[in-house]
Amino acid sequence: MMPATRLAAISILVGLAVLGLKLVAWAVTGSVALLSDALESIVNVAAACAALIAVHVAARPADARHPWGRGKAEYVSAVVEGALILLAAILILEAAVIALAEGPVPPPDLIGLAWTAAATALNGAWALVLLRQGRQLRSPALRADGVHLMADVATSVGVAGGVVLAALTGWWMLDPLIALAVAVHILWSGAHVLRGSLGDLMDAAVPEDEMQAIREAIAAAAGGASEAHDIRTRRAGAETFIDFHLVIPGETSVFDAHEICDRVEAALRGAVPGARVTIHVEPEHKSHGSGVLVID
Repeated sequence: MMPATRLAAISILVGLAVLGLKLVAWAVTGSVALLSDALESIVNVAAACAALIAVHVAARPADARHPWGRGKAEYVSAVVEGALILLAAILILEAAVIALAEGPVPPPDLIGLAWTAAATALNGAWALVLLRQGRQLRSPALRADGVHLMADVATSVGVAGGVVLAALTGWWMLDPLIALAVAVHILWSGAHVLRGSLGDLMDAAVPEDEMQAIREAIAAAAGGASEAHDIRTRRAGAETFIDFHLVIPGETSVFDAHEICDRVEAALRGAVPGARVTIHVEPEHKSHGSGVLVID
């Protein structure tokens, strides 16, 4: 089993464990805020299932039908996760409004809060694993799952704090009001995940710092050429696609031009892990007088 697939499978088990702990906490306390927290954990489990499917599909090799691979399956998973986060926020809003209408809730049980603390600790530890491994494996699905779980951790801390404040102050409305705040936070988190994932699905360029590294690698490695222009980038899962036009003097032989392109490709693969490079060689009269000037 591939590392990303194994991590995604473990995420499902962790999500189920966290959901069970939170449901116990809600059953003990009767808190609508803790119920809202548990409802989001249902979304976490569903999102982990989507991530598992996505990383499994993305790991399949390129073939005649998918010559560029299936890396974008991970972005589809992240879009699904963003939509599920928004759904959880709607469910939490509904629960909070109902609680405001029904009136005071029983004071919380410290044992119930202890269950919540255990769930939060497990969630936080696994979120850190997903974020670290997601960066190392260049997996958008794992990173999105990690970001979502960290948002869930922040939510759980806020919810537990609200339950305690409601008990200490006697202001029962703090509990559903904090649930409303939780819903707003989750809406923001879902919108952030959706915006980033949709951007990658629509072939958004890499961030400017990575683009600068690409320019510098080309400038340093393309000795014998004079200019690189029309640099375009996009991502698909763990791979970064880079294509550009490289201006080479007309008297350069095909062999030498090929050697220059090989050097540039090697430099780009060193600067950008997972780079897949396409270079269009052009004669000098195609020069734009701009773009990346080669360092001789």
